[in-house]
Amino acid sequence: MKRLALRTGVRWKISIAIAGVSALVAVALSLVVHNSARVSMLDNAREVQLERLLFAQRMYESTNEPKFGMKVDDPTLPHELRSKTNQGRRATYVQENVSGVPDVWAAVPLGNGTVLSLHSKFADRSTTIMKYLDRSLIIGSVSVVFGGCALGVLIGGQLSRRLRRAAAAASRVAQGNTEVRVGEAVGGIVRDETDDLARAVDALTDALNERIEAERRVTADIAHELRTPVTGLLTAAELLPPGRPTELVRDRAQAMRTLVEDVLEVARLDSASERAELQEIALGEFVERRLTLLNPEIKVQVVHESWVSTDPRRLERILGNLLANAARHGGTPVEVTVEGRVVRVRDHGPGFPEALLREGPSRFRTGASDRAGHGHGLGLTIAAGQARVLGARLTFRNVIPAGAKGRAGEGGAIAVLWLPEHAPTATGSFPMLSFPDLPDH
Repeated sequence: MKRLALRTGVRWKISIAIAGVSALVAVALSLVVHNSARVSMLDNAREVQLERLLFAQRMYESTNEPKFGMKVDDPTLPHELRSKTNQGRRATYVQENVSGVPDVWAAVPLGNGTVLSLHSKFADRSTTIMKYLDRSLIIGSVSVVFGGCALGVLIGGQLSRRLRRAAAAASRVAQGNTEVRVGEAVGGIVRDETDDLARAVDALTDALNERIEAERRVTADIAHELRTPVTGLLTAAELLPPGRPTELVRDRAQAMRTLVEDVLEVARLDSASERAELQEIALGEFVERRLTLLNPEIKVQVVHESWVSTDPRRLERILGNLLANAARHGGTPVEVTVEGRVVRVRDHGPGFPEALLREGPSRFRTGASDRAGHGHGLGLTIAAGQARVLGARLTFRNVIPAGAKGRAGEGGAIAVLWLPEHAPTATGSFPMLSFPDLPDH
């Protein structure tokens, strides 16, 4: 059974924590201040009441008449106060009432066994002062809570922005842009744990780049060293006498040579040293002419002609690999559509495997079990690399999404090549490219 996960931002977590702590501190201080002020006022009221009683006692002893509200042996005298007077001690006592305003008592024993007592309500002025104090404490506590919450939003917002920048930069690194530095994306003057995280991610990226570069060099070196023996093998195969064994040897030797050349091409593309040799061409006419030479049975439809600045050799390489992939893993007929700067290649086979749609082309992966599984899986990788050199974008999708049902003949895979509006410069730099979300046909 899955545990319910409540997602909240760091900003609000910090704000709630600071607001909670502020509320606890404000309540605690308010209670302390309130009780201290009340005790102080009650102690002062006791002293005043006792002084009034002593003055009234002197008047009673001289006139033998109780005055100023003084009573003799008052039956309502609190039990606690009576206990003190029975011990021969004068004392004061605060009696709480339901109304919230206490009575202040004072009592003194006389020599004849009687008790003089005096009591009155807590002074109205003191009650008013306590009300104002309580109101001020409430307002101050609420202000502290809201101030703490605002401070938490400010501090948490800054931390949240830094974490979001780090996450965005790390996402770009995960998408293959290993030139991004998370530390630079985070920025800021104050250093905290976010910078430690950024340095760790940058170190991981550097280590990954070094490993990828080392693997690329090893692959390129192996492929380069294999060129000579493979060329010698092809030459030796040409000298064999005609026959079926000779054809098999020549076929496998040619396949090995193609694999070596493809691996070398992938290594050159990975090194980012390739540069496009640009020419102005009519895209529709170029695609129709070249693909007709490659395979006259391919249907080419030019919906809208457009002139583009691109490298014809690399463009032909991309189209050739897409067609080879469609012929090897897809189904006939293969249809090519040119619309402006967009070229679509569709087959009527089982479609691209989900791994390719999710992760993109991967070298030495020939597809899922629903495909033929022949080849070494470098065709689409080379096509995607050549597209990057041209500043273009190559996308893949299926006509029928995974899990959907369609009629026979409606399936297939579609590879879409989006040529840029501005071609890459001669130095290899690229302008900012924006690809509109054009509908696929």
